[in-house]
Amino acid sequence: MMAVRLLAIACATAVLAGCGAYVKPPGQVSDSSACAKACKTFDKDGQCLAYREDIPQQCAEYFARACATSPERCPKGNAYVLVRVWYATDRARIKGDATPIDFGAERSPVSYGQLDVSIPASHRLGDLESPSALRLEFAADPAHHIVLQSVTSLPAARFFDELGSRIQASKTRDALVFLHGYNVTFDDAARRTAQLTYDLKFPGAPIFYSWPSVGLTGAYTLDEQSIEWSQTHIKQFLADVLTNTSAERVYLIAHSMGNRALTRAFIALLRERTDLQSRVRQIVLAAPDIDAEVFARDLAPALASSGIATTLYCSADDKALLASKAVHGYARAGDAGPRMLVIPGIETVDATGADTSFMGHSYFANRTILSDLFYLVSEGKRADNRFGLRRVVTPQGPYWVYAP
Repeated sequence: MMAVRLLAIACATAVLAGCGAYVKPPGQVSDSSACAKACKTFDKDGQCLAYREDIPQQCAEYFARACATSPERCPKGNAYVLVRVWYATDRARIKGDATPIDFGAERSPVSYGQLDVSIPASHRLGDLESPSALRLEFAADPAHHIVLQSVTSLPAARFFDELGSRIQASKTRDALVFLHGYNVTFDDAARRTAQLTYDLKFPGAPIFYSWPSVGLTGAYTLDEQSIEWSQTHIKQFLADVLTNTSAERVYLIAHSMGNRALTRAFIALLRERTDLQSRVRQIVLAAPDIDAEVFARDLAPALASSGIATTLYCSADDKALLASKAVHGYARAGDAGPRMLVIPGIETVDATGADTSFMGHSYFANRTILSDLFYLVSEGKRADNRFGLRRVVTPQGPYWVYAP
């Protein structure tokens, strides 16, 4: 039955996500010889309704390719697909027998693992489907919500070995590293990473680093202390990903407060290991909650001089950053408007109006910005060549706005 389940997942993933989230099992086959009699039940039109229970696991890749080219050959009725994600975290594991494994807000040495997140077949681009009391939904349902299904803890050596194998299986040896922001739980970070992976049709290995955010709106200052504490761990993790795997094209994406650690850790790493610079393809700074003057003076010059394509998404609708400005007394790097940062060597995209949510802070995962990220990540296009962006010229240099 496990082989059947893997097969259904592989086919559904190939159709709905362009194989981007599919993890190849060992012992793949390249033709139908071992899988010729896989279908057990056909409908009147010759479409497979169910596969045999004794299908060998290695048939999965063959059927994934078949489904991608001929969707009519896939079984009907898949309610969701699974996205495999790798994680590192310096959160302490919550004690108990919870399934799946969960991590809290207490600090801990770095641990590693992999997990599976289900994406419903009804998923809409940019949505992080969750239960809603307004819809009388009180429990997560994989048929309708993005759900963390399983978490497997791995020793560091095995983690990097399996991660390296997954990257090796990618034609272009891609890896995506996501660093979440303030007010995010481990569960939410896992689900968001899977959603980004699925929506971007990312073909490589998705990874996230989860620092010990409390996951509560009122814990802002606690989160500030924790992201600073995690910075050393994040620097080492980036070094490990870049040196202990075969990744040739690494995409770094940070959101909100996560930008503080990503920018500082990566700049510090480049000062020590300039040889790693060529392996990072893109840096994406989404809604950075960093003092704007500090960013312009201390961080932006180092990022710009690295030669790595760097994109900064900002918005005037971001109420979370407005609150951060009120707390700190100074503008944030993710602010748009009259004092928006326009810095040579960094492409600033004004995403004002892209997010209609109450806080307007998660626009980086919105349908509009995801479309832009798709061209940025999958095709490496700079802002002038990405559909939907309009260049605005200022004395400080150009920036880009979303042109609906």
